[in-house]
This record gives sequence, structure tokens and C-alpha cells, in this order.
Amino acid sequence: METGDTKKNRFQLQAKIVDITCADGICKIVIEAPEICEASSAGQFVMVKTSEGNSNDPLFRRPFSIHRISDGLLTIVFKVVGRGTKNLANMRKSQLLDVVGPLGKGFILTDHARYYLVGGGMGIAPMYYLAENLRREKTKSQIFVMMGGQTLKEIEVFQDITELPGVTLRMATNDGSFGHHGLVTDLMEQTAVEHGDGAVYCCGPLPMMKAVALFCKDKNFDCQVSLETTMACGVGACLGCVVKGSGTIGEGYLHVCKDGPVFAAGQIWT
Repeated sequence: METGDTKKNRFQLQAKIVDITCADGICKIVIEAPEICEASSAGQFVMVKTSEGNSNDPLFRRPFSIHRISDGLLTIVFKVVGRGTKNLANMRKSQLLDVVGPLGKGFILTDHARYYLVGGGMGIAPMYYLAENLRREKTKSQIFVMMGGQTLKEIEVFQDITELPGVTLRMATNDGSFGHHGLVTDLMEQTAVEHGDGAVYCCGPLPMMKAVALFCKDKNFDCQVSLETTMACGVGACLGCVVKGSGTIGEGYLHVCKDGPVFAAGQIWT
């Protein structure tokens, strides 16, 4: 069984930007980071310095899920929402990014006949790397990916997951601009009812993940969730990303950056 925290190496790199594209406030950056790529597992993240030049504003790094890994190239996807991400969006090819990673504990690849990957908004970002790992390690299993967003423009950057063989993609938009008009949780429940028992991996807005977790509890499905919180250090020193455990499986408070970001759903909700 492959676990998301088996590789302990952590690197700080001045990573060269190989490609950067932005459209409708959604950006994709590809960087040269072979050491991080070699040490990473699906579900881990990197911390990126987003201040301009020698400036320290913003002071703290920003966390980004690892979207793709290929031949020493690491891809992150983000939405421009503040000063830090705006600075990143204004960067150009051949500039250097100060990057630390891989960080956190990733997904555990359990043994099942089918897998349901559920992502909402920018929470879709880690699903490509996860689906790629599942496809390689679990060759006979079915993989269903459900993506949801406010509009098609918010999530179409992630449609490249259809490049992976044998992956079924279903999409939902709140405004009905593409796919199912409604919530991605609707798609997840419909797909699970159609195809049966499996393991669920989820990342996105907290209410969405809670709904998925409770559905999985009712159906007795294995469920792992990747939490998204504000982080300052990314290594468990600042206590800025602490969340309360469920009190039954999770004891006390948990660091999202160090104990997660991936947790068994029962550690967070019961």
C-alpha cells in the first residue's frame, strides 16, 4: 500500500518558470523542480514565495496543491484572489520562483474496484496527480472524477484529466453553463449509486467535503478529504492551520500542514 507520507525529503528551490498561462482569473504555472517531483506523492503541496523581487510583501508564502508532475516539471493551478496570487499571475517565463516542498501527507491508495474523485473549485487541483497514480497502481479499477464549480470558466482548466486512459469525467456547474446544473455532490451520489462501493477522495469547499463525508459514512465507503486552510509556515510551527478533530477518531486539534492536508473523513466529521 502506498502512503502519502512515505517520502520525507523537503527542498527549497529557486525554480525556473517554464510556462505560465492565465485566463479568466485562473492561472497555471509549470516550473522546473526535479527534486520536489522525485520526492512528492499525490495530495502533497508546496509553499511559494509570492512577493515581488526582494520585497517581503506579502510576508508569508502561499500553499498550492501539486497538480501535475512530469519529467521534473511541477504544475500548480490557482485563482487570482489577492496580492500574492496577483504577483504570481504577473510573472513570466524564465523567472525564478522560491518554492519549498513537498509538504504534508498525501492520499493513501487503498485497494478498491472503483475510485470516486470529487473536487470543487480550486480543490480540483490535486485530482490529476491522484488519478494518474491510481491509474498506474490500480490498473484494473474504475476511476470516476467529478468536478464542480460556479461556472465552466472556473474549472475548464482541469479538463486535461481526460488525457488519462480509462478515467470517466463528470462535471457540474452552479450556473448550468456546462454539465450537471447543480452541485458536484449530486453527481458523486448519482455515480456511486450507479456503480457501487468504492473509495472516495475529496477536496474543495468545507461544506461540500462535509456532505461527501457524511454520504460516505452512511454508505460505509472509505473517504479521504484534503483540507484547504490558511497557512503561514507549512511545517506545523505557527499553529495557523489548526482544525479540531472529530473527538472520536481525531484526538484534539490537528495541523492541516503537518498532520494533513489529507485526512480520513472520520478524523474531521463523524
